[in-house]
Amino acid sequence: MIIDKDSVKKILVIKLRGIGDVVLSTIVLDSLKANFPGAKIDFLTEKASFPVIKGLPQISEVIEFNRKSTIERLKLFPKIRANKYNLVLDLFSNPATAQLTFLSGARYRAGFPYRGRKYAYNLFGPSERGKFHAGLLHLEVLNRIGLKISTQNLYFNLDKFAYLFADKYVNTISLKNSLVVGLIPSGGWSSKRCEPNKFSEIGDEIAEKFGAEIMILWGPGDLDDAEKIKAFMKHESFLAPKTTLREMGALISKCAFVIANDSGPMHIAAALNIPVLSLHGPTDPKLQGPLGDMHEWIRLEELDCIGCNLLECPKNHECFTELPVNDVIKKVQILIEKNHIIIS
Repeated sequence: MIIDKDSVKKILVIKLRGIGDVVLSTIVLDSLKANFPGAKIDFLTEKASFPVIKGLPQISEVIEFNRKSTIERLKLFPKIRANKYNLVLDLFSNPATAQLTFLSGARYRAGFPYRGRKYAYNLFGPSERGKFHAGLLHLEVLNRIGLKISTQNLYFNLDKFAYLFADKYVNTISLKNSLVVGLIPSGGWSSKRCEPNKFSEIGDEIAEKFGAEIMILWGPGDLDDAEKIKAFMKHESFLAPKTTLREMGALISKCAFVIANDSGPMHIAAALNIPVLSLHGPTDPKLQGPLGDMHEWIRLEELDCIGCNLLECPKNHECFTELPVNDVIKKVQILIEKNHIIIS
């Protein structure tokens, strides 16, 4: 099926799940605007991801998908149908979003042809899993349905209040050096979280070698690890206060670069064009790492269990406990050099 671009006036993009997943899906927005310059674009996601999307100039309305309420989900069907979308782009393609897409009334319905969901779509993205980076997979959907790709930009919406928060915090701490490096222990699975003592060793080495100020950033469920990192470090470090998602993003924007696990904040940093060195164990950095050439990643490839993709480690978390700090610092040096980061 060939899309009649002139007939597309209203578009719905669907992407659920984690913060990082939604950040990666913003890669389609510029291309959608370029292909359909006069179209209105709405975005369906879960409430936790609203700060990522709400306020972006490409987006007209953000609609909530309430995973916990069957009644609220049922209310979506008439709402989506009443909005009379011409194109629905289901970048999640689970049974619920496939059904919603199928009943949307849209002339063009694009999604992934996974088992039991193909009925919902008349335009299809790739069926291959593990072939594309998670961000580029979204662009491949556009490519497969005949749309031109304009950019590979990711987006995360920061408002003036978030920037004011970050400015105020940075002004209250005594920074002796303009080189600020963020350590982010966040990670959706326990297996993706590098141990606090390893993070502290990395932070100490960066402070020692580059004279950097270390800022420890954290989100829900991270405070214990963040406090341990600060306690374990020999050099002075700064533990960020509790933040909203946007405030955390604004603090990330104050960093010259960040060291992060595979997590939502890692992708937020990439969307904000802050260089990232990502630490990987169970996940594949080529598929889930920070998107873009400005970033670096490290993984202990010699382990036979590396890339296990398990939520919990059945062993002793060797992918992080045995990660040589010297190897991490070598990657930091590469990150600094290729991004022309000034060491004062």
